[in-house]
Amino acid sequence: MTLEQLRIFATVAEMLHFTRAAEVLHLSQPAVSAAIAALEAEHGLRLFDRIGRRVELTAAGQLLHGQARAILAKVEEAGTMLAELSGLSRGALRLAASQTVGNHWLPPRLLRFAEAYPGIRVDLSIGNTEQVAEAVRDGRAELGIAEGVVTDSALVSEPIDGDRLRLVVGARHPWASLGRVDRDTLMAGRWILRESGSGTRALFEAAIRGVGLDPGGLEVAMTLPGGGIIRSALLAGVGVGVLSDLILAEDLAAGRIVALEGLDLPSRPFHLVRHRDRHRSLAERAFVRSALEAAQAMRSERTP
Repeated sequence: MTLEQLRIFATVAEMLHFTRAAEVLHLSQPAVSAAIAALEAEHGLRLFDRIGRRVELTAAGQLLHGQARAILAKVEEAGTMLAELSGLSRGALRLAASQTVGNHWLPPRLLRFAEAYPGIRVDLSIGNTEQVAEAVRDGRAELGIAEGVVTDSALVSEPIDGDRLRLVVGARHPWASLGRVDRDTLMAGRWILRESGSGTRALFEAAIRGVGLDPGGLEVAMTLPGGGIIRSALLAGVGVGVLSDLILAEDLAAGRIVALEGLDLPSRPFHLVRHRDRHRSLAERAFVRSALEAAQAMRSERTP
């Protein structure tokens, strides 16, 4: 078993598709299939079940997938430590961010970091808060940034910045002229919400409980995987949602989306998430320092 075979196996296991894995790895599809076949033949075990064009991990494949991710993370960490001998002139930084952070808060900070450290390659994955925590715990990311609370004992987190959630509807929605909604109105709404596991969904449900309502009793018309697609639905006049002011700023200013009172939605901190026991690379430390400086600069600009 070689490291290259493990990389190929882990990518196919993530994508569950040989052709897509080949594209990610910049290999031909036959080369990927041959590597998996050789790995299976060497150990006399099937790692994938082929079902038409789709593949699924077998029990043996699931066990190997966990080990492969851990091994590849250690290899990446070793390479990073060696790269640090030449300072920050080259290297890589693997980040995982939740949806709002990755799509709206992070981009200007990544640009700032890239300008300061052009030799550092940044690989970013985006998911919900639970997926960010999992990526850091499993070693697929050395640093996570999430708007939700992470309670995993293997991880440590610290606040870095934040945003505010707002109860909103599109300008064409019947609630747009209300200004404030009461409990009965909240219960009558057709909601468009993030999925369970997202920080936004968790804070929304806590706010609903705070006014004495059961989140399970709401009519959830749509469950969608990101703030951008929820925004599009609201602009079309469909349903009621809860979104970050980072997503809504331009729409609120233009009157395309209307914020409502009646639900106590708190400001929420974003958190840096890292593994308690893993080495902190120079690149990760430099990124955190750069992001903290950017947050401080923006706070100073907002303060008269």
